[in-house]
Amino acid sequence: MTEEAHSSTHPPLPPTTEDIRISWLRLLRSRRVGAVTFHRLLAKYGSAQNALSALPEMARAAGVKGYEICSADAALAEIKAAEAANARLLCFGEADYPYYLAALRDAPPLLWAVGEPAHLNQPTIAIVGARNASSLGVRMARALARELGEAGYCIISGLARGIDTAAHMAALRTGTCAVMAGGVDVIYPTENTRLAKDIADQGVMISEHPMGMSPRARHFPARNRIIAGAAQAVVVVEGAAKSGSLITARDALDLGRDVLAVPGHPFDARAAGCNMLIRDGAQLVRNAQDVIEALPPMDLPHRVVADLSDRPVPPPEAAASARLTDLPPPPPEQRDLRATAALHQRILDRLGPAPTAEDQLVRDLAVTSRDLAPALTDLELSGAVARAAGGLLIRGDFDREPQGAPAPKSQR
Repeated sequence: MTEEAHSSTHPPLPPTTEDIRISWLRLLRSRRVGAVTFHRLLAKYGSAQNALSALPEMARAAGVKGYEICSADAALAEIKAAEAANARLLCFGEADYPYYLAALRDAPPLLWAVGEPAHLNQPTIAIVGARNASSLGVRMARALARELGEAGYCIISGLARGIDTAAHMAALRTGTCAVMAGGVDVIYPTENTRLAKDIADQGVMISEHPMGMSPRARHFPARNRIIAGAAQAVVVVEGAAKSGSLITARDALDLGRDVLAVPGHPFDARAAGCNMLIRDGAQLVRNAQDVIEALPPMDLPHRVVADLSDRPVPPPEAAASARLTDLPPPPPEQRDLRATAALHQRILDRLGPAPTAEDQLVRDLAVTSRDLAPALTDLELSGAVARAAGGLLIRGDFDREPQGAPAPKSQR
């Protein structure tokens, strides 16, 4: 199996052969390899195949016994399941990968898509809100989605009951995207099965999860972050003070996206979150024109690769000549075991159930990012550290979910 190589000083080039795509899928599906770790390993080792070869030794050094990478058979089985569901694989850096999502530091390396992913490369607005939406809230979501769609925007949401469903249905004709909390072939809630088929026929459904995976409680915050990250702006139509809609809005603010909200009656708990957002500076929305006027003019360029302009793209013949077999394996790192163990303990002492940003950890521990990165990779592979939504860090023993626990009803 051969792979193209790239300079580790630039974002990785998208895979150009089926073998490379399988290697990307195997690396991402290997135990305890998430989006941040995937990008870090690809930058360090130059290719997914190199990273796969290095993972068992890295895990052994981190104290993990019997670590096994995702097998080629498992990756091929997932691809076969995707073919049965008419899903295609979108790889980070490819032309069809969602434009705005590509700018995230922890952008999903791979997405499964059913439908036409080109919708996500037009200006995109997220409309989210309460599952137990009021009649007025549903009417507002429909009007916003219909009129924003007619103005040229793709409407993205989470296929949940209530506001999400209303927004998707109103935007079917102009283009809509549903971000799934489980596998792209697992429709949740099941009452939206017909709507999901309509979206697949006229829009697109995407998921970062393996085919056939049922949604879990811990998947919803990550789903919400993809909604926020793939959109130019987020509009909240009804949402309680503590709800998935507010999580999506906070994610959008963290990512530098515009957040807008529809006001509601102060006695209606479903409007409490929207009113709080407006109080804190979110743009008040009365109609679709308010949203359009709050955003910059639509000037999203058509592009061939993700908008990573500082990345040189070699000509095809140069890329074809740069093969994994021509590369020497990366030299082994000389790491002092005692110092490494001490750094591991310092990291664990700093982390707890509250998510912590990696750059904050750098400041707290007074270490360099170069020293911290391999230590975090060790701890992630061992399960001592886990990634929360947005790539934030928590202690691994706080990232446990009971087996068989269904997604809670309060999730959006």
